[in-house]
Parts: sequence; structure tokens; C-alpha cells
Amino acid sequence: MMAIHPAFVFLGGLLVVVLGAELLLSSATRIANMLHVSPIVIGLTVVAIGTSLPELAVGITAAAEGKGTLAVGNVAGANIMVLLLVLGLSAAISPLPIQPYSLRLEVPAMIGAALALVIMSLDGVLTRTEGALLMLAALFYTALIVQSSRRDRRRVADEFLHEYATPLPPLAERRKQFLLHGGLLALAIGLTILGADLLVAGASALAAAFGVSDAVIGLTIVALGTSSPELITTVVATLRGDRDVAIGNLLGSGVYNILAILGTVMLVSPQAIDVSRELLLIDLPIAAAVALACWPVFRSDHMLSRLEGLLFVCAYGAYLALLLTRV
Repeated sequence: MMAIHPAFVFLGGLLVVVLGAELLLSSATRIANMLHVSPIVIGLTVVAIGTSLPELAVGITAAAEGKGTLAVGNVAGANIMVLLLVLGLSAAISPLPIQPYSLRLEVPAMIGAALALVIMSLDGVLTRTEGALLMLAALFYTALIVQSSRRDRRRVADEFLHEYATPLPPLAERRKQFLLHGGLLALAIGLTILGADLLVAGASALAAAFGVSDAVIGLTIVALGTSSPELITTVVATLRGDRDVAIGNLLGSGVYNILAILGTVMLVSPQAIDVSRELLLIDLPIAAAVALACWPVFRSDHMLSRLEGLLFVCAYGAYLALLLTRV
């Protein structure tokens, strides 16, 4: 029987992961709406975490197979890609307004998470205790989002209400829909897990075939694949001219990728996750530097201009060139 090429296994896994994440996101959003959860809370938590589900599935699968470096590389690579490539492309298409609440909460949280990951990695391993600390930070961050949404996010809440909330049907019909979306939620989880298993297997085989490390594969093709929900969401929102919600979720995903996603991977990993020397000396500091660079750029006129967006894209191109020197 002819063996399936690793590239097809990787692409098949990527497709299943993305479909599973999208189905999970829509089902969870609908269930939360039926439970009368605030739309702003749905958007800034369920949506932000939902677009990071591929990273979670891949990270847990990689850690369970003893490939924790791929999981760490995936998170670092995804955050670098989201900030430089996705935000940069969006601003290059049209200047990108940065809302004041993002500067008060999302950007500082993103910087803090990136720096915390660098500090935790200094000893070369990420432990369950450190994972628990990241999870506690994720809960605290979510609480801040909920508190902030009650104070001064009426306009954004209205956008989420329009985007995610729909009129609720009668009670009997609601019960049927609850069961339906609960079943779809379970199916989505299964698809995401299956896709992650295929994606990690294909990525590892590609790494072996081309003689590169799991970290480099995680930083490049796996990061591109698992970041596709954020990329698609932002591109669609940009083309519609309605980007405030998408950008907020993009920054929120960068925070959750480290605090909730990597924190969960560290907690469930059967052993401490090794951090390779290259990740520690190059990629994690670059991810932190990119997050830090967003602060002065975003504060400048509360805008990411076309020129700044192009510079972000060029910076990502330079980072990819750096990665190629390590192949």
C-alpha cells in the first residue's frame, strides 16, 4: 500500500483542525447566547480563545508525543505572525485605528505574557507549576475583560450583539437547538483533536524529511496553519471595513495563546517541556520584542499607518529569512 506523503497528512490535518475550530466556535457562541451570556464577554473570551483552539490542539498532541518544543515554537511563531504579518497586512490595506481600551488592557497584557514566557524559559524547561501560574493569569485577565466591558465598552458590545447574538426561539425549540449545538460542539472537539494529531504527525515527518528541527517547523508552517482562523477573520473584517472587533480579538488571541493555550499544554504535559536553545535565545525574545514594539507604534496617533503596516510585513519577511538560515 502506497504511503501518504507527509505534506498531504499535514494539509489534511490543518483542514480538519480549522474546520473543527470554526464549528466549535460557532456552536459555543450559540450555546453561550442561549444561556444569556453577554455578547461582549462571548466575543472577548469565547471568540478569542476559539481562534486559538488549533494552537491548543496541536500543543497538547505535540506534548503528549514528547515534542514539546514544537508546541512552544508554534505559540511563539503564531504570535509573531499575528502581530507582524496579519496586523501588518491589515494596516497596509487601510490604516488601522487602535482603540484606547486596547492600549489599556490587551497590549500591556500581551507584553506581560510574552516577557513572562521568556523568564520562565530561562532554565530551559517549562513546568506544570509555571503552567498553573499562566492559567491563573489567564483567569485574572478574563476577569479584567468582564469588568472593563461593564464600564466603557457599550459601542463594542453593540457590535458583538450584532455580530454574534440572534433572537432566541421559544423554549421548546431552544431545548432542541441546545441539544443540536451540544452535539455539534462534541463533534467539533473530536475533529479538532483528530486534525491536530494528523497535523503534528505530518509536520514531524516533514521536519525529518528536510532535516530541520521541530522548533523551526512549529515556528513556520505549523504557526501559519494554526493562525489561519485569525488571518481569515482579520482579512474578512478588513474587506468589510469593520475591524474594531476583529483587531480586539486578534490582540486577545495573542494573550490567550500564551496564558491559556500554552499554560494548558504545560499543565497536561506528562513531563516538563524542554525549550531549545534556539527558541530561548532567538524566537522567544523576538516574540517579546515584537509585543513591546507594538506599544509605542500603537500609541502614535492611536493608529497603525500603511507605512507602519508595510514595515511590520517586511519585519516578518526578515524573520522568515532568519529562520531559513537555521534550516
